[in-house]
Amino acid sequence: MDYSIESRALDKTETDCVIVGIYTNRQFTPSATVIDNSTHQLISNLVERGDIKGKNSETLLINIVPDSHLQRVLLVGLGDADKISPKLYRKALAAAVKVIKTTSVTSVSCALAEVELKNADWEWKIRQIVEVFNDAVYQYSETKSIKPTAITLQKVEISAPEELKKQAQTGLAQGIAIAAAVDSTKLMADLPGNICTPTYLAHQAVKIADSFANMNVEILEESDMHKLGMGALLSVSRGSRQPAKLICLHYQGGAAQAKPIVLIGKGLTFDSGGVSLKAGAGMDEMKYDMCGGATVISVLQAAAQLALPLNIVGLVPSSENMPDGDANKPGDIVTSMSGKTIEVLNTDAEGRLLLCDTLTYAEKFHPDVVIDLATLTGACLIALGRVASGLLGNDDELCDALLHASETACDSVWRLPLWEEYQEQLKSNFADLANVGGRDAGTITAACFLSRFAEDYRWAHLDIAGTAWRTGSHKGATGRPVALLMQYLLNRAHG
Repeated sequence: MDYSIESRALDKTETDCVIVGIYTNRQFTPSATVIDNSTHQLISNLVERGDIKGKNSETLLINIVPDSHLQRVLLVGLGDADKISPKLYRKALAAAVKVIKTTSVTSVSCALAEVELKNADWEWKIRQIVEVFNDAVYQYSETKSIKPTAITLQKVEISAPEELKKQAQTGLAQGIAIAAAVDSTKLMADLPGNICTPTYLAHQAVKIADSFANMNVEILEESDMHKLGMGALLSVSRGSRQPAKLICLHYQGGAAQAKPIVLIGKGLTFDSGGVSLKAGAGMDEMKYDMCGGATVISVLQAAAQLALPLNIVGLVPSSENMPDGDANKPGDIVTSMSGKTIEVLNTDAEGRLLLCDTLTYAEKFHPDVVIDLATLTGACLIALGRVASGLLGNDDELCDALLHASETACDSVWRLPLWEEYQEQLKSNFADLANVGGRDAGTITAACFLSRFAEDYRWAHLDIAGTAWRTGSHKGATGRPVALLMQYLLNRAHG
């Protein structure tokens, strides 16, 4: 998709469709007023007739515009002018592009960045237009011989005043980088497990690192991990014929001595549950157990594309979890890189075994903060549904920063407690700790487990098990939490 900023008068545009907004109570946005005046009150007449009332996400496509060179006008309802929120704004954008992508329109001029929102500038609004439009036109076709009907939309012009063009261009650049990262995350996640293996993920990281002069990559093989004593991580890969990889991406955008932000993403490219085999129904969706890893790889790409003045390390422990004669068995005890021993009570709680060794490995970078993200627990889906990701951590400042970023990015998270009482559930008679703490508070006890390996730095954990992909007829990766992490990094870079 080609995105650009345009400052010419909207009624002079040469695109196939102009998108303008209207509020309830027959209020028009400035651009809607311009179009109305240049078309002999066409919009006013339609509103008077009751064809559109301005409710949020309501739409009306005008296919013929008499006595005008305009080809089409799409009216988008915004709701009450004094009540529109960032999420309602994005909802209106989604409604607009939903209409456009079902038509033969190839180019649009979008004037919705002029909508007034509290605490939202032109930079933010333009970024949202790019993110929402790009998300809507994503189509997976990689493994289809019969390709889906192509969406004809190819060009999106976003209207902005000349005096705000610099701010608008910044928002455009951010939107394009984030949208590309979301596309990359969704594609890697949507690929089947027989294509997207740990080796495949490693190759994607190498490609990205090769694209930027200030980024490099190191791929740790199983022999390297064995030397480091990563017994927890390697115990997961024992049941698979696919070799595990620990992908280490390094982006150097800040001062040489500045402590890095370390992002860790679970890269389990397929999770059968191992010997504790999952039920067959829905097991195909376990290809999405690497969404955290795909997100980290793509976020590093976006950070480099925007040349953020930060140092960032991306770590992706990647493996499969399969049943095999050499696989973990319930009751096995493994020794982690930290030296702590772990009783594996359930082999389907493997993600934390990948992450715990990676959290220990992260210490070598002397990080400012460490943020891990993982499709870790079904309990998080039960608790929060598919609306919010779970957030837990050992540092209030870091968790507050992620909460603030989530609100700005409209990529919701909800903080859960990490109290000492929950640690009791991880006690083992035979090892330093067990890898599961029972059914109660499963998301919290999983984070408690990870916290035992993140005691020496500021750390936060995002459980994205309910938000990383959709199920049912609209099954597919969402690209979350790319926007959240990018907003956090933007805030760090420019705060």
